[in-house]
Amino acid sequence: MAAAEEEALRAAAAGESEDEGGGEASGDTSDEEKENEAEIQRLEEQLSINAFDYNCHLDLIKLLRQEGELVKLQRARQKMSELFPLTEEIWLDWLKDEIRMAADNSEREKVYDLFERAVKDYICPEIWLEYAQCSIGGIGQEGGMEKVRSIFERALTAVGLHVTKGAAIWEAFREFENAILETVQPAAGSIPSPEQQQTISTQLEKIHALFRRQLGIPLLDMETTYAEYGEWSKEPIPDVMVKNYKRALQQLQKCKPYEEALLVAEAPKLAEYQAYVDFEMKAGDPARIQLVYERALAENCLVPDLWAQYTQYLDRQLKVKELVLPAHERAVRNCPWTVKLWKHYLLAMERHGVAHPLVSETFEKALNAGFIQATDYVEIWQAYLDYLRRRVDFTQDSSQELEELRSAFAHAVEYLKQEVEERFSESGDPSCTIMQTWARIEARLCHNMQKARELWDSIMTKGNAKYANMWLEYYNLERAHGDPQHCRKALHRAVQCTTDYPEHVCEVLLTLERIEGTLEDWDAAVQKIETRLARVNEQRAKAAEKEAALARQEGERAEQRKQSRAEKRAAKKAKKPKAGDKRKADEDGDKEWGQEEEEQPSKRQKGGGDVPDEAEDMETGVGLFGRDASAKADLTPKEVAPAASKWKEPPKILHDREKENVTVFVSNLSYSMAEPEVKLRELFESCGEVAEIRPIFSNRGTFRGYCYVEFKDEKAALQALCLDRRSVEGRPMFVSPCVDKTKNPDFKVFKYSTALEKHKLFISGLPFSCTKEELEEVCQAHGNVKEIRLVTNRAGKPKGLAYVEFENETQASQAVLKLDGRTIKDHVIKVAISNPPTRRFAETSEAAGRGSQSLVPRQIYGTRGKGRTQLSMVPRALQRQHNPTAKAANGVAQNPPGSLPPPTEEPKKMSNADFARMLLNK
Repeated sequence: MAAAEEEALRAAAAGESEDEGGGEASGDTSDEEKENEAEIQRLEEQLSINAFDYNCHLDLIKLLRQEGELVKLQRARQKMSELFPLTEEIWLDWLKDEIRMAADNSEREKVYDLFERAVKDYICPEIWLEYAQCSIGGIGQEGGMEKVRSIFERALTAVGLHVTKGAAIWEAFREFENAILETVQPAAGSIPSPEQQQTISTQLEKIHALFRRQLGIPLLDMETTYAEYGEWSKEPIPDVMVKNYKRALQQLQKCKPYEEALLVAEAPKLAEYQAYVDFEMKAGDPARIQLVYERALAENCLVPDLWAQYTQYLDRQLKVKELVLPAHERAVRNCPWTVKLWKHYLLAMERHGVAHPLVSETFEKALNAGFIQATDYVEIWQAYLDYLRRRVDFTQDSSQELEELRSAFAHAVEYLKQEVEERFSESGDPSCTIMQTWARIEARLCHNMQKARELWDSIMTKGNAKYANMWLEYYNLERAHGDPQHCRKALHRAVQCTTDYPEHVCEVLLTLERIEGTLEDWDAAVQKIETRLARVNEQRAKAAEKEAALARQEGERAEQRKQSRAEKRAAKKAKKPKAGDKRKADEDGDKEWGQEEEEQPSKRQKGGGDVPDEAEDMETGVGLFGRDASAKADLTPKEVAPAASKWKEPPKILHDREKENVTVFVSNLSYSMAEPEVKLRELFESCGEVAEIRPIFSNRGTFRGYCYVEFKDEKAALQALCLDRRSVEGRPMFVSPCVDKTKNPDFKVFKYSTALEKHKLFISGLPFSCTKEELEEVCQAHGNVKEIRLVTNRAGKPKGLAYVEFENETQASQAVLKLDGRTIKDHVIKVAISNPPTRRFAETSEAAGRGSQSLVPRQIYGTRGKGRTQLSMVPRALQRQHNPTAKAANGVAQNPPGSLPPPTEEPKKMSNADFARMLLNK
């Protein structure tokens, strides 16, 4: 643009800044400009590192517009629009700036092109209205009036059915036509010519038609439009139009509950929009269904499932190329990390006959979209290879399409090996499904068994030769398309190599020889199988013997520990107080008390006094409520005997379920806390009036680290829950509702989500010295951080783990790509999408005994697949692994029941819990 135009934009921006700032001093303005220039430079450098930083784009555009940097502003907006669909606000700011600068027809055409791009991102009535009004400015050009009407008609098609905002487009269109009517009216006092009368009649009919069309659509405030038409029209309203109006009014009444629900609902309003879609589905009007979907997507553009639902509706119901393909393209632009949307896009392009170069170009974009797990790349490659396979005419011995298919298979294998495995530490295809598909195509469609055998040889060398199912898959292929010699050879190799289910492949080999083999083949197979199974049984016997030996050793150690504890108890019993104090004080007392002391070791308080036995004390000291504070008084040695004889059991305090709503349970406190009742009263009085604090003490009178806090009212108890995780004497204090678990055994309190959270990251490997502020500074460069939680142990010490919550899924996925593998204070961190393992609670003692062996299956999701996101909550010492160093290559357990551990590997030592579980399972 010309320098004068740029200067005009600078002046406009300066005017806006002056209006907002209220005229600051020139010195302050100069300093602010320097700060803005430095910030602009920083943002540009940040975008050169990470072009997908959405918030960085927004900040840069805002500063450039404020400074009036026209050239840079246009470039920044252009780059952002290439990477992301822009919101309504960004588009309107951009369009208004360009309209202001459009001085001639060529500039106006550029603005029109920009409008065409804007209306494709989302359904925005305001942008369509701005587009129509902008086109009115060019009405004097050739074909200007037709262009304005064309834009209005397109706007009506796109948003004219919008219940709350569609009326604005209709009214603007009518105002335009009324303005045209004024221009064709004859001068006052003159008689119009026949041509003028015809023109006036035509123009009046256009306005009548707009009224008729609008009043046949359920729109907000349509009663006013009906009254306006009655005043404007000089003729009675036709009966047909009245009938259509009443039908539309009835339809509006049905839509109003859904519109009102959207009006009062909070974002994201997915449930409300889904109910609206279901309502329109029953009515069956495709245009209205499409509009509700578009409205939902305008507010929830980062929800992949919503895009998938919308595109599926278009694919299966409308099947219009001009509607289907743009929707798919918008879907992958909004959620590029979702492989399902890319797969559906490729299928839609093939379904509607899109040229092959465009399909291939779309596939390349998918590979660069930045999927968050390795298996996503396998899926997109499979979808593209399926498309290429359908293009091949296999009746020909050779064709360009066939060679392209083979080349793509080779490229896929190489891509997964180099690109994906380097990034995720796994190929995502341990079972080599892509190579298996390639081998089937070569064998069945190309009749090239030699190539198929080469591929299967490569598959087996990738660690799959130990699995029976892989050998049987290859055998079935040979059986269908090969010859008996190769079938027999495959099974002989399977018998020799299989380690998980050797009996199964042995049975298949015998079946083959029983049907097709000679006597020599049968003898050779039987001899090979007997040798192999003998070795298998020998290895299993050795493994069982080692396991039994370990069990015996563990049992002996347990017996030794039991004997050692018994000896310590006997030694402790021998160190009883001399009879000089206690027996002398009790020589005239009850003899039964002394006899009970000889039979059972005495329980002593902190001050030295005896107390009743542990079973009785548990009712008051370890129960739901604490013991009487008077029981903790210190006694001098001379007072021991009288105190013991006069000791009275504190009154039992029964649990009052009616007070649960005003009581909280406080735990994880320091055992060494002095006067916990005083300390906690000071802390909880900020929440409301405290009625009572009941700290729990052990049999020896020491504080057990938890207590019950009873308030006067329920509101104070609810406020106290906000103190959960508050640091008290260096430990996080846990505050939870007071619930009698004997009545509610299933009651569990867990503050954080245990489900997949695509907007939250799990970070491991952090240095223990890393603070919340330091981590927030690192993460803020990749998106808007809503919350950071550093994971600590019960003592409040950091564990090197953290959860970081971003504003949306896009920011989280981009942060994964940029932060994973980054070094912080000489520690390499691992970053993945938050997907905690399923929390398991034993329901019976039997289930508890099987706890470490029966894991609840869950979906694997994360940046690094199973290895980095499926965290095991079972301590390493309790995880039973026959082969801990081996890695499952195809998703099948390395050593399922009946498998053989390596004979040279020493079994892992079993803990007490392992030994108990083993006995229970047997």
